[in-house]
Amino acid sequence: MTTPPDAEIAQALKDYKRIVILGLSPEPSRPSYEVGHYLIARGYDVVGVRPGGHGPVLDKPVYERLADVPGPLEIIDVFRRSDAIAGVVDEVLAEMDRRMPADRPKLLWLQEGVTDPKAEARARQRGLLVVSNRCILKEHARLLRETRVSE
Repeated sequence: MTTPPDAEIAQALKDYKRIVILGLSPEPSRPSYEVGHYLIARGYDVVGVRPGGHGPVLDKPVYERLADVPGPLEIIDVFRRSDAIAGVVDEVLAEMDRRMPADRPKLLWLQEGVTDPKAEARARQRGLLVVSNRCILKEHARLLRETRVSE
């Protein structure tokens, strides 16, 4: 498993403004909800993807599939179990093939406890930056010291 250096992760969190949360829950007690709230408060454009759809969550749209999300997919933050990651990577790579370069995913973020080395390697081979087994909220707070995206 290859983890990008902190400087590369920090730069990505500064450069990319749109985050698609795969598994965004409407329940405030769920980690994906908390992370979404945190990211929105820091100026990110957050949208959700949740099987069956559910919307809005945190006053943001929620789509049933990644393919349904309009516009750029810059960061895809995944709240799914490790055994689902191969399928997630298949979806992400399909979007890379389908979308114009500006709208393609740039960073695949797998939350704490979520890893699939083979699927991660496939994503990296296609040019995606991949961060796994880390919380985007904690890493943002640590690396960017609570700064806002617009700063």
